[in-house]
Amino acid sequence: MTEPGDPTGSTRRMPTVDQAGGDPQTPGPATPSAHDPVPTLEQGGGRAGRFWSARRVPAALVALVLLGAAGLLLYDIAAVRAGHPAMQWRRSLADGLAERHLDDVAVLVGAGIAAAVGLWLLLLSLTPGLRDLLPMRRDRAGVRAGLDRTAAALVLRDRAVEVPGVQSVRVRMGRKKAKVRALSHFRELDDVRNDVDAVLTTAVRELGLAKPPGLSVQVHRPAKKG
Repeated sequence: MTEPGDPTGSTRRMPTVDQAGGDPQTPGPATPSAHDPVPTLEQGGGRAGRFWSARRVPAALVALVLLGAAGLLLYDIAAVRAGHPAMQWRRSLADGLAERHLDDVAVLVGAGIAAAVGLWLLLLSLTPGLRDLLPMRRDRAGVRAGLDRTAAALVLRDRAVEVPGVQSVRVRMGRKKAKVRALSHFRELDDVRNDVDAVLTTAVRELGLAKPPGLSVQVHRPAKKG
C-alpha cells in the first residue's frame, strides 16, 4: 500500500500473518486432517485366538536327549579315528541291526515307541495348549488378555448363589460350554431355573470372552436325609 505524504510513492509490503494468528512469516501449528480416521473401540484389536504354550519342559527334555546322544556318538567316532575300538553299545547296536529282521518283535516295539514320540512332539507343535486360559475380546491392538477357567467358574457360581431359592451351585467351565448344577430348597424349580439362566447369561456376557460359552443349567432339590 502507499502511505500518505510519501513523495516517492513507493509501496510497502505489509507483513503476512498466518491464519492461526501467529507471528509473521511463521507457519501455524499443524492441525489434523478432517479425513484422518478416529480410533474407536468398535474397530477392535485383531483376532483373539488361543494362547500358545511355550512348552519349555518338553523342549528342554528333547534338547537334552539329542545333545547327550550326539555328544556320545561324536566322542565314539573321535575315539575310533584316534585308533581306539568302538564302544560296546555301538558294536552291539550295529550287530543287532544287521542280524534282526524287520518283523522282529524288538524292532517293531522300538519303531512303535519312536513313532509315538514323534506323533506326540508333532501334536505339541501344532496345538496351542493352555486349555485353562480363555481368550478375552481384543478392544485394543497389541493388548491381549485371558481369563482362567477356574476364575470364570467362580464368578458364575457367585452370581448364581445370589438368586433367591438357590442353596448351592456347582459350575464346570469348559471352553465351549458352562455346565451349572444348582440345588434349590424353596420356590418352584422352573422359576429358579429361569432366574439362574437369565443371571448367568448376563454374567457370561460381562466376562468379556472372545467366544462366550454356552450355558447348560440344571436345578434340582437337595436329597432328603434319612
